Amino acid sequence: MKFALKRVYYMPKELGSDTLYVSDEFDFAMHLCACNCGTVIKTPLGSTEWSVRETANGPTLRPSVGNWQQCQSHYFITDGEIEWCEKWSEAEIAAGRRNEEERREAYYGALDQKHGIWVRRLWNWLLDFLGF
Repeated sequence: MKFALKRVYYMPKELGSDTLYVSDEFDFAMHLCACNCGTVIKTPLGSTEWSVRETANGPTLRPSVGNWQQCQSHYFITDGEIEWCEKWSEAEIAAGRRNEEERREAYYGALDQKHGIWVRRLWNWLLDFLGF
């Protein structure tokens, strides 16, 4: 299977099995699991999340994709091609999730340091004011 990249504003209701849909406006990508189990894989895009690079041969999605809720598939999409990885144990999945959270905390903690804690406090105040 070879994935093609399709840029969209909103995600379509039905996804093609060989397409990586990317919404730049919403920093989000979606595709059907590469094993053909039918699971919709949702990947947020951003500094602490996944990234998509468009190449002449097809899209590259990083880091790897793990369908831990269904079929346990684990793979990379590189230049439109699927690169299968070994399945992870429950312990490896838990460790991967912890690493992701630590990476997010480090990234946003550095932003707080760079821009000052007042930005975070202002944001929290605004959310409280608006009732979120």
